[in-house]
Formats: sequence, structure tokens, C-alpha cells
Amino acid sequence: MAERRGAPSTHKACETSELLYFSLLGPVAAWRRTTPINVGPPQQRTVLAALLLASGQHATTNELVDAVWGEDPPRGAIGTVRTYVSRLRKALGPDADLITGQSGGYVLRPGAGAVSDAVSDTEVAEQAVALADAAARLGDTERTRSLLREALGLWDGEPLAGLPGAFAETERARLTEWRLSLLERRLTLDIEAHDHAEAISELTALTAAYPLRERFRELLMLALARSGRQAEALAVYTDSRRLLIDELGVEPGPKLAELQQRILRGGEQPVAPVATTTRLSPAQLPARLSDFTGRDAFVDELGKQLEQAPDMVMAVSSVSGIGGVGKTALAVQVAHAAREAFPDGQLYADLQGAGPSPADPAAVLGSFLRSLGTPDSEIPEPVEERAALYRSVLAGRRVLALLDNARDAAQIRPLLPGTEGCAALITSRARMADLAGAHHVDLDVMAPDEALLLFTRIVGTRRVAPERDAAMDVVAACGFLPLAIRIAASRLAARRTWTVSVLARKLSDEHRRLDELRVGDLAVKATFELGYSQLEPEQARAFRLLGLVDGPDISLDAAAAILGHTEDDAEELLETLVDTSLLESAAPGRYRYHDLLRLFARTCAEREESQTEREAVLSRLLDFYLATAAKACALIRPGDTLTSHLSPVEHNGLPLGDREAARNWLSAEADCLLTSVQQLATGDTLARTVDLLLVAKDLAESGAYSPQFIRSATTVLKAAQAADHTRSQGRAELVLSFSHIFAGRFEQADVHATQAVLLSRSDGDVWVCAEASNLRGVLADLQGHFAQGKGHLELALDHYRADGNVEGESSALSNLSRLHCATGQVAAAVDLAEQAIAVHQRLGTDFRMANCMYALGIALTAAGRHEDALIQHTQALSIFRENRMHLWDGLTHYRMAEAALAAGRPAQAATLAEQALARLHGIGGDWHRGVVLTLLGRTLLAMGQRGRARACWTEALALLQKSDATEATEVTALLASIGPG
Repeated sequence: MAERRGAPSTHKACETSELLYFSLLGPVAAWRRTTPINVGPPQQRTVLAALLLASGQHATTNELVDAVWGEDPPRGAIGTVRTYVSRLRKALGPDADLITGQSGGYVLRPGAGAVSDAVSDTEVAEQAVALADAAARLGDTERTRSLLREALGLWDGEPLAGLPGAFAETERARLTEWRLSLLERRLTLDIEAHDHAEAISELTALTAAYPLRERFRELLMLALARSGRQAEALAVYTDSRRLLIDELGVEPGPKLAELQQRILRGGEQPVAPVATTTRLSPAQLPARLSDFTGRDAFVDELGKQLEQAPDMVMAVSSVSGIGGVGKTALAVQVAHAAREAFPDGQLYADLQGAGPSPADPAAVLGSFLRSLGTPDSEIPEPVEERAALYRSVLAGRRVLALLDNARDAAQIRPLLPGTEGCAALITSRARMADLAGAHHVDLDVMAPDEALLLFTRIVGTRRVAPERDAAMDVVAACGFLPLAIRIAASRLAARRTWTVSVLARKLSDEHRRLDELRVGDLAVKATFELGYSQLEPEQARAFRLLGLVDGPDISLDAAAAILGHTEDDAEELLETLVDTSLLESAAPGRYRYHDLLRLFARTCAEREESQTEREAVLSRLLDFYLATAAKACALIRPGDTLTSHLSPVEHNGLPLGDREAARNWLSAEADCLLTSVQQLATGDTLARTVDLLLVAKDLAESGAYSPQFIRSATTVLKAAQAADHTRSQGRAELVLSFSHIFAGRFEQADVHATQAVLLSRSDGDVWVCAEASNLRGVLADLQGHFAQGKGHLELALDHYRADGNVEGESSALSNLSRLHCATGQVAAAVDLAEQAIAVHQRLGTDFRMANCMYALGIALTAAGRHEDALIQHTQALSIFRENRMHLWDGLTHYRMAEAALAAGRPAQAATLAEQALARLHGIGGDWHRGVVLTLLGRTLLAMGQRGRARACWTEALALLQKSDATEATEVTALLASIGPG
């Protein structure tokens, strides 16, 4: 007998989405959720029962009268029935339309509620029995038993209890007989499943309640005999025979008699207890986050993998990533979305893989087996046997196992289902590359828009919308890590007096950021500590030492230099950190930290390493960079003496085979080199940082890194001034000078070049003095101070020759050529450029040879030798491109356009000028763009396009005036010459 329910929510069959529930398999009643609905006195409840039992079919008014009063209805019975119907509709309130009038009668359709879904317990029972029939046809005995129990559990005493009349009595008898037949069917399955003890207990009560029902007695005899209680089984037959003869005057039926004979012949012997598993359908998934945000592509990708489970031997997906990146939230979201594909249950276990005590697979298997219905007494001890039993229990079923926070593949393997239809979804900080057949997903931090949306959902649009920029600063400070964003947002949500800007300011302090990212029992630092505590000592050392380095990433070679390992040993070590998601591999041979993990690594280093060791780590890195960059400089500029004027280092640097290798290394390490200068421009490392800028100055000359060079050199200069370090000051001033030149800021460049000359003279820094004098000569030429320029360049030439700096000598000769060209001394200009080329020919063709050819091309254009000029520029262009000198690429196109225009080919000149503009986009500064636009305007005017020429000159004038360039006067005159548009 089912428990007394009182309200449908206490009954498992009512744990559905239906909000309106009718009961017939006990007292006639109705509920909306757990609130009873008053359906009136017995006669009115009879009308409700008749409508419900009609199962959505039409019931005439006369049929309802007959159901209430039988063959002797009172006068006015039809009107009374109509009143009952009206009261029932009123009691149903917003769902009154469940009962509708139709053809002189009424229809109650449970699925037609305007507000609520509705169902009766008889419908639920019928659905359960239909499912049981389907399970029986498939041979699934356990599911059949379970569904029959579910249906029988709906009876709550006598059906239609309290209703008078013949109709109620007839339906009561029918419903009772239905229940008894279901009991017989379920008890038969119980006995077949060797569940004898429970069956005997229940059948003993049933044979007492229904003494003339032979099937119950037959089942009781069978259960007793198979339990080894043959004498009791035969006694049941004797008692049954006597009762039937006394009550009905008949002998027992043939089935009962045949069973007695079979027992007498020993045909029903005791059956040894067999391990039985109650087929349970666990639903263990954690609740999904109500504010789960983004990750649409991953949800779709993993969902599609799980959809394939019925067609695969086993679907296994693994989600890996750093702590706090949202692996569990994603997996839970995907698992909930896929529940319908796994009707036999969903298992969940937190494997504690990031902690000091990972879950024992044997213990997890024991928990899973119990959840699937295996008795404790039948669960073996060895993990291998438990895993085998686990796979056997899952055979033929469709179950999803969510294995959260796994340590490694070894922990996972025993927990994997083994047959088609099942699936495992795994989360782990480590990428389980050794988990055969798994579909791997590497989960990264959120996209900025997703991160901002998550923050907004937690804090609220009202507070975030007015401070969107500050909110973006917050999520950026969180490194777009979901855990950090959730913590920061929760802190703000709990502090109504804070603004988003207040939180952004708190998180802007890197030294305090990890401490700020804590709320309740959630803390980013604690999450990272779990992973760090699992590292071997050498792994932990590498993790914390590499975290001391600023920069977007770090190369394997640089890491090996820091750690003092060979490249192979360092790679093996770093790859283990990648496997644990404490480090990312940005590209083969390059590694990087998540921003918050870098802060955590530094915290660990400050906690566990002495200041002396921390400084030594960064010093080793700087030595590595400076030694390797010096080798690159020697290859790229073979005649330059710079490498003999550098601070000493203790690292040999990387072996670079040729110029191409040198250029590749400089390009790959550019951001890291410049960041290390910013970080280390202090104390004992100050001199080496500025030297690193000097040997890497080709990066600035390419035009791509001028702003970074200016920032880095400014940092070094301030540090050198504070330390009163003259040599470093002079070198920093030199770097600032050539950086400003390439950015088109000539006055600033001249100020720094002048300072560099003065400081280098006082310190005896020959190389810097020569370079700074050379730059002053170039600047004087650009500003029209030709006499001064000639003096500076000739002084630079003397310094270069005294130092044996052939590279510098050719540069000074090229610059003298351009100065002579500007003053109309064309023959001298050609001669000086050819001398510069001759100097370089002793070294072989390199980057500076192109500068000499560039200078010769300008001189040849001035000499009217336009075709020769184009040949020189074309050859120079090839070398510039080979050396990735984008600025010189653009300027060479500009000079080629000059030559083409002078040769009377304005269309070709216009094309070349446009190409120059395209290559100078974003580099070179306003002056370079202004002079090219000036030339482009000339070519367009020569082509008859006056309006477009005027537009070019107007833009050029604004750029040149902004740069305080002397060329602005020329452009003003050009605009005046063509008049207003």
C-alpha cells in the first residue's frame, strides 16, 4: 500500500512538470502544486471522477446523472449536475477551461489547461504500465519491475474512496482488479529475480486479504519452494484446497495442482541466492550555474560528441585548462543539456585531482556501483574487479559519467564505461594526451565580450552600464579568468557603496591583485596553490623562476638559460608544466603564463627564493639576450665595431648560423628583448640593458618598433640619470635620437643626439660619439643646415675610421652624398655614394649596402640618370625587404617615384608613391607621410588631376606643420600655385 500522500508533491509520480494533479486511486481530490483544491461534496466529486475516467471523451448529462444517482435520480438532477460542473470550473480557477460543454454534455481534457498542465494519477499509472510493457518486450526485466512498482505506488487506499453509488462501485472494482493484476505481474518478476523473501512477506498478506485468488497462492507456493521451504509450500496448497471446497465447492485450478505435483517430484528446488542489482537510474549531476555565460562553441562541440555516444563503443571527452577557467561549469552545462541522451542515469564524482589527496578509483567505483543498485556485499575489493563489475553493470545501458577534476589518465581509466551508449566527460588541469580515443578540448580564458557579460550578469546592468570602461578594466585585470571575474563581481555585488571604478582601482595594483580576488571560500590564489602543491621540486622551481620574467612569452632557449639546463632538459620540464596547465605553449618552443598565474608564480618566488637568487635569474636572462643579440648584430652588420664596445656577459648566447637566422631570432624575440630592458633598467643590469637596445637597434630602424624603443630608452635614461651613470646616459640618448629620427621627429632627435655627443665625449665612448655625430649630420641635412651637417658628418667619419668601424664609415659617406646632393653638388654626391658602396663591397652585400645604393640612387636622379637611379633603388629595395626593413622599403618606393617623375613618367611615379604610402602606414611618423603625399600631389598634377593633387597637398601640409618640418613652406607654395578648388 502506498504511503498517505496528503499532497501530490510527496508522491514520486508527481515529481513532474504538471502543476495540476487529480487523484482517483484513493480519495478523489485535486491539487495545484502542493495546494489542495476544494472539489466539493461526494456527488460533485463523482461528477469530476466520471469526467476524468472518460479519458477525454464526451460524457452526456444523462450519463453524469446516472453516475451520481443511478436508476433513481431526484427531480432536477440535470440542473444539479450542471451546478456541480459550474462549481468545479470555479474551483479550477484559471484552468476552468479544462471542462468544456459539448453536445448536451461535458468533456474534461487534462492537457487543455490555460495556465497549468494537468494530469490524473490514473493517466500516470497507464503511462508507467505502457513503458513497462515496452521494457518487457526488450527483455529489460529490472526496468519492467521498476515501472510496475511506480504504477502500483500511485494507489492510496481504496480507489474513489468515499464516493457513493453503483458507478463508483463498478469503477472501484475495475481499478482494484487492475491493481491486483499488476501486483501479480510484478511479484512474478520478483520471484524470477530470486527476490523471495520480500515476495513471501507480501504474498502472505495478499493471500489473507484475497483468499480465493489462486494466482497469489500459486506465487506464494513457488516463492516458498524456491526458498527451500517445500513443506510450507505444500501446506499452502492443502489450505487452499480446503478453502476452495468449503467456500466454492470446487477443487484448485490446474496451475495450482500442477505446481503441487512439481514440488512433490522435487521440481522446484531451492535457488541459491544470486547477486542481484536493483536497476537504479542515478541523477548525480551538480546544479548548473544560472548565470553560465558564453562558451557556445565548446558547448556545441562537446554536445555533438555526446550525441554520438549511442553509435560509438564509448564517447570520451576531456576538458583541460588552468584552475578557475570554468572547466567544471562547462562540463556540467554540457552534461545537463545531454541528459535525455542518457536515460539510465548520470554519475558524478569530484576526483580531487588538484589537491594533495586525489580520490582513489576503487572508492569512486564503489560509490558508482552502489548508485547503480549493486549491494555492498556484492562489490569486490580489488580495483580491477570493481572496474570489471562496473562495466558489466553498465552493459546495455546509456549512462553518462562526469569525472570532474581528474589528476591524470591513470586515475581515469578504471572509471570509464566500456560499451556503446555510455559516455564519460572529464575535466582536468592536465591535458590527458595519453587517454586513448578521447576528444580533447583545451579551455582558455573567456573572450573580452563574454567576460564583460558574465561580470554584468552578476553585478547587474544598472551598476555596470554607466561604467563600462571600468568594468572592462576589471575583467582585464582578472585576466578574463571566469573564477576571478566571478569573485570580483561577487565582491562588488555585496558592496552596494562601491562603484565599478573603485573595484578597478583595487585590482590595478599587481602586488595586491591576488589578495583582492577573494570572496567567501573562493580565492584565485588558493585555486592556484592546489596545482602548485602537486609539482615536483624541479617543476616548482621552474614555475616560480620563469614567473619573474616580464614579457608576452619566453623562448625555450631563454628558459634554459634562466634555469641553467640544457635545451632538451628544459623542454621536458616546461612541457610537464604545460601538461598541468600551469604554463601555456604559445607556439613550438615558446611558453607563456596566464596573467594571474604569473603573479602567483612571482608570489611563490618571493616566498621561496632569496632576493640574490631572484636577481641572478634575471641577470642570466639579460646576459643570454645580450650575448645572442650581439651575435645577430655581428652577422647583420659585419663591419660594425659595436660588439667590441659592449658590457661583458657570462653567457655565450645562442649559436646563429647566418644572417637569416639572426634576423629571425631578433624578430621573434623583439617584444621580449624590449620588455626585459624595461624590467631590468636598474642597478647592476643598467649598462647591459642599454647595450641590448644598441645591438637590437635594427628593430627600430625597421620602423615597426620605434615607439617601444622610445619607451625603453626613456626608462633606461631616467635610471641612468638617477644612478649618475654617464656611459648609460649617453647610450640611452643615442637610442632615443635614432628612434625619433625613424618616427619623423627631427627636433627631438637632434636634442638627444647632441646630448649623446656631449656625454660620450666626457666618458670616452668612441662608438657612441661617432654614431651621435653621424645622426647630427643627417638631422642638420633634413633641417637645411648643410654647413653644420657637413661638419658633423666629417667628424663622424674620422671617429669611425679611428675605431676601424667600416660599417660606420660607409654610413657617413652615404649621408655626405645626400647632403652634397641637397646642395647641388651632384657629381660629388655620386662619387661619395660610390665610395660608400666600395667600402661595403669589401664586407659583402648586407643591409647597409642597401643604404649606400639608396644614396647613390638619389644622386643619380639629381644627375638626370633616371634609369640608373631606378636600377640602384630596385637593388636596394630587394636587400631592404630581405632584411625586413619596412621603413626603408617605403622610403625606397618614394625615391623611385621621384626618379620616375623626373623621367617624365607621372603615372608610374603615382603608382610608386601610392605603394610608398601603403608601406609607411603606421610607421615612420608624420614627416615621412607628408613628404610622400607632397610627391604624390606633384605626380597627380602632372597627370591633370588638380583636385586630387590639392587634397594630397592639404593633408601633407597639416602633417608637415605638425612635425615642424621645413618642407611645409614648399607645400604652402604648391597650394598657392594652383589656387582654390
